[in-house]
Amino acid sequence: MEKKVLFTIFGGTGDLAQRKLYPSLFRLYKKGDLKEDFAVIGTARRPWSDEHYREVVMGTIEDLIESKEQAETFASHFYYQSHDVTDTTHYDSLKELADSLDQKYQLEGNQLFYLAMSPNFFGTIVSHLKSQGMLETEGYHRVVIEKPFGSDYASAKQLNEEINQVFSEQEIYRIDHYLGKEMIQNISAIRFANNIFESQWNNRYIDNVQINIAEDLGVEERGGYYDKSGALKDMVQNHILQILSLLAMEPPVAFSEKELRTEKIKALNAIRIYSEEEVKTNFVRGQYAHGQLEDQQFAGYREEMNVAEDSATETFVAGKFLIDNFRWSGVPFYVRTGKRLTEKGTRINIVFKQVPVNVFKKDVTDCESKKKLAPNVLTIYIQPTEGFSLSLNGKEIGQGFDTLPVKLDYRNSTEIVENTPEAYEKLLLDALNGDGTNFTHWDEVAQSWRIVDVIRHAWDKETPDFPNYSAGTMGPKAAYDLLAADGFEWIWKPDEWYRERNLLNNQ
Repeated sequence: MEKKVLFTIFGGTGDLAQRKLYPSLFRLYKKGDLKEDFAVIGTARRPWSDEHYREVVMGTIEDLIESKEQAETFASHFYYQSHDVTDTTHYDSLKELADSLDQKYQLEGNQLFYLAMSPNFFGTIVSHLKSQGMLETEGYHRVVIEKPFGSDYASAKQLNEEINQVFSEQEIYRIDHYLGKEMIQNISAIRFANNIFESQWNNRYIDNVQINIAEDLGVEERGGYYDKSGALKDMVQNHILQILSLLAMEPPVAFSEKELRTEKIKALNAIRIYSEEEVKTNFVRGQYAHGQLEDQQFAGYREEMNVAEDSATETFVAGKFLIDNFRWSGVPFYVRTGKRLTEKGTRINIVFKQVPVNVFKKDVTDCESKKKLAPNVLTIYIQPTEGFSLSLNGKEIGQGFDTLPVKLDYRNSTEIVENTPEAYEKLLLDALNGDGTNFTHWDEVAQSWRIVDVIRHAWDKETPDFPNYSAGTMGPKAAYDLLAADGFEWIWKPDEWYRERNLLNNQ
């Protein structure tokens, strides 16, 4: 169904708008979700004209267009206003433009504001939207907010209070683009549509859960931002804890925004908040040094642009979360994320418990017989490939009854992956539909910060021995020791292939 709406994008000249928002809006246009009754106002400090703005927009969609006429028609709905978000008079001009576009395109007063800029300005922007009468139209008014939402619990709470003075919780859409990914949304289907898994989705059958978000790139041009953030705030507080809540939550009464959110919040509230001493035992951090993978040489983090020479910012985090409820008591949820790791990949490993007795073992005096059966592992591949696999034990071909792991594997085809709606496309359409299922509620954000703040405070009291892992590896030795202390190991080991062939310089 066609959406009538005026988009106002604060930060309309920025990287996010050009890489994600404009291509996503064009995909919605091609599919008919946006037709003729929509308009976009881009605002930023740069003194662009409408014509230049439209040329930029067309440049961002050149790989998606079917004809130049199609691109020009789409871009004709875009308007630009140079804007200082702290200048009240600029909002008066913005309101005049918004009112004229509402009449021109018959938008019925529907407005979606996208804040694609520094959170420092969020409070200023929304207060001006209210004071200058931009929210007095008859239609809906919704605001989409990019992460980071605060830098700790206190700042997030203050920011939320500022926004709540203007928008209700139901009108606020806090984006976590991971929630728009196809296989993240598939977690619920795998769990709740398959009794083979849901019946065993508890501490009686599951040994541990592993969540990996690995990046093979360094900080690139984001050194200035990243050096003030680090992997804990950049990845664990949002993406990883959101994934964990989907894996750990109880079955909802119905698959609706309200019921899903209720169960996610319960799961987050059940995560044990560690003491500072417990943080030292259950979490490790790292920072990459220079390294070599195959014929590629990588600089260390402290050598990156806009990074302090003595930076103590972590580029790697591994840790163990415990969930204190009946379903998950005693099951560790291991997480691992970092920059300049061996491969780019996001995957979840659900590791099931061993059978009580291995009936296939030989005489216990035989060394070979002491080798354990390989664990059954359900793997959910989120990116770059999409799909899932189940590792089982089968009989090895030949004489005797030796077992070996076999894998039942399904991956979405390249064609399907290429035609899968991009995360931002899905989330923009959800916001237009007023569906907050795949956005984060304030209660989720608040609890995530409470969990992470304790880790951050414990780390800030000590000076880390950085750097402590080579670029191209899967992190510091302490990350492996963390699991070994519990008798487990990481299931995903992409670095082993390179080590076996002497292609990885492991310092």
